[in-house]
Amino acid sequence: MATVKNGQVVLKGYIEGAPKKDDMEMKIGTVELKAPKGSGALLVKNLYLSCDPYMRARMRNFHGSYIQPFVPGQPIEGFGVAKVLDSDNPNFKPGDFISGFTCWEEYSLIHNTSQLRKIQPDDSIPLSYHLGLLGIAPFLRNLLCMPGFTAYAGFYEICSPKKGECVFVSAASGAVGQLVGQLAKLHGCYVVGSAGSSQKVDLLKNKLGFDEAFNYKEETDLDAALKRYFPQGIDIYFDNVGGAMLDAALLNMQVHGRIAVCGMVSLHSYSDPKGIHNLFCLVTKRIKMQGFLQSDYMHKFPQFLEHVTDSYKQGKIVYIEDMTEGLETAPAAFVGLFSGKNIGKQVVCVARE
Repeated sequence: MATVKNGQVVLKGYIEGAPKKDDMEMKIGTVELKAPKGSGALLVKNLYLSCDPYMRARMRNFHGSYIQPFVPGQPIEGFGVAKVLDSDNPNFKPGDFISGFTCWEEYSLIHNTSQLRKIQPDDSIPLSYHLGLLGIAPFLRNLLCMPGFTAYAGFYEICSPKKGECVFVSAASGAVGQLVGQLAKLHGCYVVGSAGSSQKVDLLKNKLGFDEAFNYKEETDLDAALKRYFPQGIDIYFDNVGGAMLDAALLNMQVHGRIAVCGMVSLHSYSDPKGIHNLFCLVTKRIKMQGFLQSDYMHKFPQFLEHVTDSYKQGKIVYIEDMTEGLETAPAAFVGLFSGKNIGKQVVCVARE
């Protein structure tokens, strides 16, 4: 089999604060387009790579998290969709499409095939949606980063929604938030989202079907903004950002409100993030606030897949991707997550199928 050049994105070294493009670099390696005999491995061509906020935590030398840090000098690891070119594993054959853990490179030799899921191509659903809308990581019992199932599990299992309730979603145009808002609307809720630009606000209201949306960067008083959109209070807050927005939401929750804590993207840039001041509201309003990982609810995956796939095919759900072309765009695409540059799920197209 031929040996070919293999472009790779590697982490230069562990970092503090927000990630920068210069924290990563492109290298050119080589790879033999063959899975070694007796290895049980797959040789795959990477097609789409997922950029996810959780990856920031893997860029620091800390081993107390739910996933191990990256190895400096080695290709960054992340979720992707790939095509099998050669296989030494009886469960996969050349031509199969898979999703799961791969590396930020053109070709990957994957030994741990327990971290892969075979995809059945469907002409009505783009392959890249298996990193977003239909994203799932059933093999990783302690990971939360697949947006589709994260949105579904967090909204239905943590928030326990009722028809007619008032729902607030932060980072609402992002990979998770956009689906949470649409699920809430399908459930009969009143839904407001926050985002960081007028373009995103317009998208939330006119394409994703939110009842209202606002640009948090234009609000000098988040508490007042939430009172304007929720004069009777918030029943459900799906929190993707933490920080000042969580603090304001606590003041505006209804008695017996529910808060699903999905992410803290507003705090990723701080080595010493500020605390939350309004936690006493949890007591006075008897609020349930719970963090979660989608892997806690794997028994709900078949139900999720049927519900979301059918809703998408019927036009009841839309999904928005922000796709860049070429492996070399991956560092900038990832860094952009932390300043809100992406609109929708951030995906890097390495190669077309």
